[in-house]
Amino acid sequence: MTGDERVAGAAAGGEASPPGGVRVTLRALWRALVVAWQFVPLVWEWVRDRHRFLVVGRSRAVSSETRTRRARYLKDTFVDLGPAFIKLGQMLSTRPDALPREYVDVLAELQDNVPPAPWADIEPVVERELGGEVDTLFDSFDTAAISGASLGQVYEAELDGRRVAVKVLRPGIRTRVESDLQVLSALTPLLTAGADPGQAFTLENLTEEFATTVRQEMDYGHEARMLDEIGANFADADDVAVPDVVASHSTDRVLTMTYVEGAKIDDVDRLDELGIDRQALVRRLEEAYIQMIVEDGLFHADPHPGNLAVQPDGTLVFYDFGMTGRLGPRTRDRLLEFYVGLATDDVDRVMDAFVEMGALDPTADREVMREAFEIVIEQFRGEDISEYRVDQLVGQFEAQLYEFPMRLPQDLALVVRVTTVLEGVCRTLDPDFDFIEIVSEYVRERDAVDVEGAVRSEVEEAVTGTARSLVRTAPAVEAALDRAEREDLLLRALLEDSDGLAGLLARRLLLGLVASGGVPLSAYLYANAGIRPAAVVLGGTAAVLGTLAWSFRRRRGPALSTPKFTRHEMRQRRASEAGDGDE
Repeated sequence: MTGDERVAGAAAGGEASPPGGVRVTLRALWRALVVAWQFVPLVWEWVRDRHRFLVVGRSRAVSSETRTRRARYLKDTFVDLGPAFIKLGQMLSTRPDALPREYVDVLAELQDNVPPAPWADIEPVVERELGGEVDTLFDSFDTAAISGASLGQVYEAELDGRRVAVKVLRPGIRTRVESDLQVLSALTPLLTAGADPGQAFTLENLTEEFATTVRQEMDYGHEARMLDEIGANFADADDVAVPDVVASHSTDRVLTMTYVEGAKIDDVDRLDELGIDRQALVRRLEEAYIQMIVEDGLFHADPHPGNLAVQPDGTLVFYDFGMTGRLGPRTRDRLLEFYVGLATDDVDRVMDAFVEMGALDPTADREVMREAFEIVIEQFRGEDISEYRVDQLVGQFEAQLYEFPMRLPQDLALVVRVTTVLEGVCRTLDPDFDFIEIVSEYVRERDAVDVEGAVRSEVEEAVTGTARSLVRTAPAVEAALDRAEREDLLLRALLEDSDGLAGLLARRLLLGLVASGGVPLSAYLYANAGIRPAAVVLGGTAAVLGTLAWSFRRRRGPALSTPKFTRHEMRQRRASEAGDGDE
């Protein structure tokens, strides 16, 4: 199959299927033994934490120093086990809901920089995938890799007179990773069985998320589609650059893109030499991600410094779209609610948004969670947080931050990763970076555009509700009167009273219904037709309310007298009337 045919298939929605067969299964069995042996020391200590003598005894208290020591052993183990486990460690470093704080801090040191594979191993992959020799496929090709990672590596070349970057998947990497994913899938039930109930959901979700993410990273057809879609979303932005895909020289294992040059975003000295306004750069970076996450629903999910660059004119450049996230409309609406809560300093609104997204247990202790969210918001603002306050909060959660009742769904996990990594990048550029301030500006700008529509929607809903109530009232009253007539209830006596009480009640009910519909109707007219029609309706509503209030003025006689007929008296009257008839 040619490169064009493969990319055409990918564009139609096809994705590279993971390798399988006896080879993968046998390698998975061998890897399971290797992984199990590597993790024996950690498992031994974790089991003894629960029962001092393995099956009996009290649990052991684990100090922060012990957790840090174990985290470093875990980090070294991931490095020894290879690419899939390095990726897993990187993902775990962004998941404080899955591991204690010490593990998260240590695993954040993991880097995906490995020596590139020899060109002799890479050249056959390029030629087999693109259907020709490298010298004939490209005008020139630099065989020294400009970037190397555990899954693939990047080369610079020239094609049709323009510079291009060629990303090549390492040979045999899919088989290696797929066998490791089988091992992780087999180990997950064991981990969840021994985990606290609050962590079981997180671990299962994390394994599924990791498998999906790493498979997408190894599918360059998927990355090509993401480049095209996200590039189209920023087509009108002059200050954001996304490489273009060269479809004729791309497959699911080789991806050729236009070469977009730029200074690494965390090279502060170089940015200062170029005269880049770092505060403005931070603001544009955050705005771009807010647009991708909240408005577009498709976002670049790996914003570490190696994947972000800046051109001399301040244009922001995005590289490596192997890891992307996609959000549905409902999740985006809830995220907007979250941003509004941050902008208005409304902690309850923030927590409600998390509950509606399924990320927070609705039965959680809101007082304790409010304290936790306040700390996070203060951190977003760049404020210093006292260690005592954090330790106090940790103590309220049994000294385990990862026991918070947070259950991140898969689609939100990448949002958390982006937020965490992006904050580090922004603080490198601007130590006084205030995320809340940027969110507040975004919310204000969005309100300036959409507030009229939001008000109109709420008013229309209120008017519709009132109309429905009016429509339902008449049949309900008629049904009640029918029942009253069939049962010959007290209502018959009330309708015959000399004070006209039934008529009075009917008038008051009608006036109340008209008044209740007048307020939302005037608001609707104000939003759609202007102030004059709204003022007319509001004036009429005021008159109706005045009439209704006047009907409650004190009367000289008692407004409600004792009913002239009770059910017992009515029976006596009927018996008397029957007796007179017999006579």
